[in-house]
Amino acid sequence: MSLIIAYVGKKGCVMAGDKRKIGYFGDKENLEILEKELYDGTISNDDDFDKRAGELGISIKITDDANKLKIVGNTVRGEVSNKGTFETKRKRIYGTTNGYQILELLGSDTVSRKAGEKGIIIFGNKFAKQKAETLIGRKWKPSQSLRYMGETFAQVIEEIASKTPTVGKYTDILIQEPKYDKMQAQSHLNITIDHDIKVLIKFRQDLTEQIVQQNLEIEMVNKIIDKGDIGRVVAIDGNMLQVQLNDKTQAMDGNWKQLAGPGQNVLMFTESDNVKVGDKVVIENEDLCLKKDKSSLTCDIILCSL
Repeated sequence: MSLIIAYVGKKGCVMAGDKRKIGYFGDKENLEILEKELYDGTISNDDDFDKRAGELGISIKITDDANKLKIVGNTVRGEVSNKGTFETKRKRIYGTTNGYQILELLGSDTVSRKAGEKGIIIFGNKFAKQKAETLIGRKWKPSQSLRYMGETFAQVIEEIASKTPTVGKYTDILIQEPKYDKMQAQSHLNITIDHDIKVLIKFRQDLTEQIVQQNLEIEMVNKIIDKGDIGRVVAIDGNMLQVQLNDKTQAMDGNWKQLAGPGQNVLMFTESDNVKVGDKVVIENEDLCLKKDKSSLTCDIILCSL
């Protein structure tokens, strides 16, 4: 669901890309029918797309704010992606003066990687690519400046956007023009891409850790005790009480790390002067208190079931 057009040559690199992003959900077989009609040009505008998706029972969401181009080092990077159930497929082009490399990634693993020195490279579905090649052939002038090339590519994208909902009319244009010969270009690309992949790996690792932490938090929140026995008082020092947890209770900190397990002691506070060793501690109506007279207790821990 993208169209990216790049020129790489001795002048430098210029890329133009649309900003459309489409998310959809529904029956797999009907989704395949919808995609086929999108990619062969049968569906020609957003209204028809929305109508056809409704006929097939597919929910769609269209946005035009995706950033598919980025400056990385002295290169321009363009990326199209397809998010699957378990992994995201990415296709990237990195371009600079006198050189480019194209990568296909599954998650953060490189599936293929190839290099070139110059040319016009187009990322997009078959219908959009064919239209782009035809329009560029009509408009192309090798003597154009990089800025003018970028504007020409943007015009091509906008024209194609009027013929297919897979491409959006809003575009970004990025240019890089360092002084590299062919060998320097590939050397710089190798260094830049290797570092960029490491950044992607780190991002995915951080994202995985966040998901694990979120799942842990959801699990622990569901274990917070809002009713029932907690333990019993085993020591008293002024307004401070040592409470021994029962065999079904644990104490956690704010990061969901266990501070005390069943049978271990935790610190609680009271304003009552009628506390005795052996008194039972409970939670009633979500309030922590002594069972015998409902005297309130406080603590700086989270009480959870096992």
